Amino acid sequence: MHPALQGALLGVVIGIVLVLFEYSALKRAAKDKAERLHRPEEWGDMERGRVNTVLRFSLLLPIGFALGFWIVWG
Repeated sequence: MHPALQGALLGVVIGIVLVLFEYSALKRAAKDKAERLHRPEEWGDMERGRVNTVLRFSLLLPIGFALGFWIVWG
């Protein structure tokens, strides 16, 4: 398998893991805050922004990993 393809696949996997981890961490924090304040669970602008930022970063990871693998092992 071509090194660039290996890097891209690794970047996709790492990006998915990062997004899922960030989402679950923010979901858990929002649930804890809702229980503490006795309110329904809701996400603020900061939480939505954090998830969007991680999502955009994870979209760039496959390109970066493919380029890095191609330069090092290609």
